Amino acid sequence: MGQWILVVDDNTANLTMANHILTQEGMRVSCVKSGEIAVKFLQHNRPDLILLDIHMPGMDGFETLAAIQKCEGMADVPVLFLTADEDDGTQERGLKAGAAGFLKKPFVPDELLQRVKEAAERNPARES
Repeated sequence: MGQWILVVDDNTANLTMANHILTQEGMRVSCVKSGEIAVKFLQHNRPDLILLDIHMPGMDGFETLAAIQKCEGMADVPVLFLTADEDDGTQERGLKAGAAGFLKKPFVPDELLQRVKEAAERNPARES
């Protein structure tokens, strides 16, 4: 089986699109609609990569990333932020917080797949 990707986004259309694109490439995908649900999910699951929306109600992406980093065994799991935000300050803040990178929304299928593959290559701790 391919990589296991957790997608965290409050927008159902984004979750559906990411799920479709990634599963077509043989990846296992889990989708959740909030940071709070993601943190609970990660207490009992360890995906290979997390795609995390920045702008969500409740816990935003930055708060969620900080909580994920406190979860046992999650230190080497890369997190790519999903955002429609064009502000360079957002990207700088995200990288300083520990994000492995960014993916612009709405995402283009080829770009999504490329970013996921790049993150996997930079994460040798995870063998598929």
